[in-house]
Amino acid sequence: MTRKSRRLILIAACGAVLALALGLILSAMSGSIVFFRSPAEVASQGVPPGTRFRLGGLVKDGSVKRGPDQNVEFSVTDTNATVPVQYRGLLPDLFREGQGIVAEGTLDAGGVFRADTVLAKHDENYMPREVADALKAQGRWQEGGGKEAPKDAAKPASADATLGQRSER
Repeated sequence: MTRKSRRLILIAACGAVLALALGLILSAMSGSIVFFRSPAEVASQGVPPGTRFRLGGLVKDGSVKRGPDQNVEFSVTDTNATVPVQYRGLLPDLFREGQGIVAEGTLDAGGVFRADTVLAKHDENYMPREVADALKAQGRWQEGGGKEAPKDAAKPASADATLGQRSER
């Protein structure tokens, strides 16, 4: 065997091992990949029941209903469409009506999103890109830092005011 053929066999073997490793990594990741969708995409694309995805948008005002055993029902909207959500568990401290959230779960046959994880935004600058685009198109987005607040809305003056709101629950 010549030096050139040994080198070619070594390169081919390394390429095969690399391709096998890449294939194993991609197959392991395929079960954990979760796509993000806005309520408008869910309504327009007709997501099949049982499909796991992340739903992002604003908690619709007046839609939060708390039930027994930490059951919570609310609606998520991007102002174009609304998706009803059911969740069982503790909600984040920042969860409230009009707040941006991302929920992870599945859609059932009745069109209700069954969330197993709910994440609330951590500051006023975070908003999923799709939701921000929808709000901009409707003129409800302020470029400086998120959703435009109503002119008569009171904001907490300090961190103590925010902590006071949390302890009232």
